Amino acid sequence: MTTERKSRLGRGLDALLTTEESANGGVALAAAHSTVALAAIEKNPNQPRKAFDEDELSSLSESIRNHGVLQPLVVRQVGDKYQLIAGERRLRAADLAGLSAVPVTIVDFNDQQCLEAALVENIQRSDLNAIEKAQGFRDYLDRFSMTHEQLATRLGLARPTITNLLSLLDLPGDLQDLIRIGQLSLGHAKILKGVTDPIKQQAIAREIIARGLSVHGLMAYIKQLAEDEAEGVPTPVTKTVTEKTAHVSGIEDELRQKLGLKVEIRVKGKDRGQLVLAFESNDDFERLLESLRK
Repeated sequence: MTTERKSRLGRGLDALLTTEESANGGVALAAAHSTVALAAIEKNPNQPRKAFDEDELSSLSESIRNHGVLQPLVVRQVGDKYQLIAGERRLRAADLAGLSAVPVTIVDFNDQQCLEAALVENIQRSDLNAIEKAQGFRDYLDRFSMTHEQLATRLGLARPTITNLLSLLDLPGDLQDLIRIGQLSLGHAKILKGVTDPIKQQAIAREIIARGLSVHGLMAYIKQLAEDEAEGVPTPVTKTVTEKTAHVSGIEDELRQKLGLKVEIRVKGKDRGQLVLAFESNDDFERLLESLRK
């Protein structure tokens, strides 16, 4: 692949579908346009994106009913079928809208170019969460024996971007799940990577979610944890739920039964701690306020 080709990769998916200079100096078309039946299109088994928001699909489906598919899907021919390279969200929405055929751009891509195109489409448009991006990078590197630097060049990204995202896959699986569903941000994850103890990572992650900590708030929280631990003060990291006394657990159970809510008592020292009351709906919140005001 030439330097020109590599630089175009970094400018997005459209750059992959433009014309190219042929060996004899002429111009050769890289793609052809057509309309293909939905039943003839097979999904890409190497699609990096795994999760599709149902509300977004429904909204796009309604738009397609009214205006059609405005941007062609990108496919390649495999036998008498077509394999989807880019546009799975549009394909799903078109199916929901009841379309029998969709406009496509047919390209002559090999397996490596197909995976590159799928990565470029999703990354350039910010459709992937951080874990999906990392897994897409890992699959590509393993499959084509590339270095981080080589992949960064082909996708038009900075090498540290590739390396930092791949390092997320070293986090425990349950933390990766929290990043995937959006309960932890990439900023949170970068800070958690600096915590070497997996148990501490998970305890801090629970605090991030329970307290709604921002990235700056998390930095301040970790600093406070370090100070508390230096003073020998028990923290949510050093004192787990299983270490609670029977008396504290009994009070939690009593409050749960009385309030009908999740209750947690976090003991942080001899005379310090937190009482956490969790509500799942506005009705729960109103009922809790009523109980507290009595």
